[in-house]
Amino acid sequence: MSGKTVNSAILLLVIGNALAIGSDVFIKLLDPGAPVFQFAFLRCLITLAFLLPLAGQLNRQHLFSGLKTHAFRAHIHLIGILCMVVALGNLPLATANAIFYAAPILVMVLSVFLFREKLTPLSTLAVFSGFTGIIVILRPVEFNWAAIAALGSAFALAINAVMVRQLPKEQTTVHKLFLNYLLILPAAAALALWEGAAWTPGILISAIGSSLLILGYNITVLLAYRQVEANQVTSAEYTGLIWAVGIGWIWFGEVPDLWFLAGSLMIVVPLILIGLNHRRQNPARGFNPACQDTPRKRFRLRLSGGTAR
Repeated sequence: MSGKTVNSAILLLVIGNALAIGSDVFIKLLDPGAPVFQFAFLRCLITLAFLLPLAGQLNRQHLFSGLKTHAFRAHIHLIGILCMVVALGNLPLATANAIFYAAPILVMVLSVFLFREKLTPLSTLAVFSGFTGIIVILRPVEFNWAAIAALGSAFALAINAVMVRQLPKEQTTVHKLFLNYLLILPAAAALALWEGAAWTPGILISAIGSSLLILGYNITVLLAYRQVEANQVTSAEYTGLIWAVGIGWIWFGEVPDLWFLAGSLMIVVPLILIGLNHRRQNPARGFNPACQDTPRKRFRLRLSGGTAR
């Protein structure tokens, strides 16, 4: 599974999305009333520790370039993590993940307002269909704080995705991730101290498991997109929702209803159609070493809180 062929890249993305859902499971297994701020702080601290061996990739000449943008994104990311914990703790696993898929739709909307981009007819369909799908999944009778938290997490992902354009191009992906988590820590630590909850091994185990699986997810993403063009394999991303339905059904007894299935299709199908349309316009050219930075275009990056969760 080198990621050098389309089939191996698709397989990597399928495995990677399974790892990402595994990270969600660690969060969902937290005890009711578990200290959310403490978990967020530990997860960020552990993720930063995992990144330390890669510190050699930091560009020392541009170590703190774009500091204000990095700081803003870092704190939006922290809000997204907190919202994600609340959503996963109170919503079915598949429902929360379906709402997280609103992030790419929100990216389209934000790009129109911030960068004056024009939506194609298919993109416009994706926006309206996606928002309608969210309403179908949640339904007014089920709209609560957990649903708002899930939408908040999707908004945080979308904002960070749009702001990727403002980051210095001289900095590597590892550099951006490193600064992101470094700048998160002071606020996360302050919130954890303000929360005042006792430190428990269970929270630490969940934070380690979630961070490790997210790191594995991002490794598969980097391998998959490094030498294969994104439009050829990105549809494999949506297998994450299949993993969420399967694990939620088997592990947590969360049986999806027809409302969920209909709403999920309304969110995901237009996004897949956009990917297929892009694929037709940009056919595969095989081995492509120039695609080193393609992962930054993703919508669901969990580790960086950037373009994809």
